[in-house]
Amino acid sequence: MAKILVIDDERNIRSTLKDILEFEKHSVELAETGTNGLELLKTNSYDIIFSDIKMPGMDGIEVLGKIKEANIDTPVVMISGHGNIETAVDCIKKGAFDFIEKPIDLNRLLITVRNALDKKTLINETKVLKKKVDKRYELIGNSAALEKVREMIARVAPTEARVLITGENGTGKEVIARHIYQLSSRANHPFVEVNCAAIPSELIESELFGHTKGSFTSAVKDRSGKFEQANGGTIFLDEIGDMSLSAQAKVLRCLQENVISPVGSDKDIKINVRVIAATNKNIKAEIEKGTFREDLYHRLSVILIDVPPLDKRKEDIPLLITHFTEQICSEQGIALKKFEAKAIENLQNKTWSGNIRELRNVVERLIILSDKTISADDIEQFA
Repeated sequence: MAKILVIDDERNIRSTLKDILEFEKHSVELAETGTNGLELLKTNSYDIIFSDIKMPGMDGIEVLGKIKEANIDTPVVMISGHGNIETAVDCIKKGAFDFIEKPIDLNRLLITVRNALDKKTLINETKVLKKKVDKRYELIGNSAALEKVREMIARVAPTEARVLITGENGTGKEVIARHIYQLSSRANHPFVEVNCAAIPSELIESELFGHTKGSFTSAVKDRSGKFEQANGGTIFLDEIGDMSLSAQAKVLRCLQENVISPVGSDKDIKINVRVIAATNKNIKAEIEKGTFREDLYHRLSVILIDVPPLDKRKEDIPLLITHFTEQICSEQGIALKKFEAKAIENLQNKTWSGNIRELRNVVERLIILSDKTISADDIEQFA
């Protein structure tokens, strides 16, 4: 059963829609003006909104605009007795889900309701999924070292500045990159991640910039690269220190001119991409060795964020253990387990060369191999 709002100045249309929709077991509320409809939307949520276009005072197009301004993602179906293709197209462009002409056809109405409910379900599922994804990239802890990182993220995220994130393996550089992206004006656009260390050097240019059919043996069709896929959004170049010098040269040109050239093509493609890069290497040492371009380093490091190792923020370990325990127990579908205070203390006293990644692995191992309560003896045996 759906909750539906009908906004229409004609009493007979309101009554007809109410009767039809309630017969289909939906709950219906009515508003005779656009203003009344918007007032109801302030205190109620709906699965579908029907709005007439021609109404005295505030018309349906204005109502639609106000709904979109308020970031209400409920599907809006526009109704008009003076419908034409131009009006319908204009409504859809302004964010309406569908357009129905008067007199209303029963089958058309019911199909529209079903389709709108499908969309609403998809929107809700996407929200849930996004929350789950976002939870994977939470910054857990309240240590002074982590607070400095948070402050830096808050300052840099709303800007278009390029960011270079440095730190040991397992410190959470990707989490930092995701945070910057989620707090930026590009959060509703693509986030494309590239692990430069995982791609063979002979394929990195094709992966980043795309290629044309026949440009090399296995290029059986044109393919867009990661920079083009990230257009309008953010690209995260993880382990940038492992990128080949030839690929570095192309990335430098991309950053300087905002254009890319696919492998095998002589055409330039304009792009608008924010670049966040990360490395576990000492880039200045790599520059001295001649394996990393100094000019690229200066292009990438407008903002430098150094992520502290776990051994320098051990006060965050209890919070991390709680977070990972809840996460892992949920993923495994098992009852929530607890750590004894002494067990947590013992984990705090360990040296974490693998940083947060190692801690999570240890917590997962303890959850799987231990009883309901994880003791100091379990730490000694399994950690």
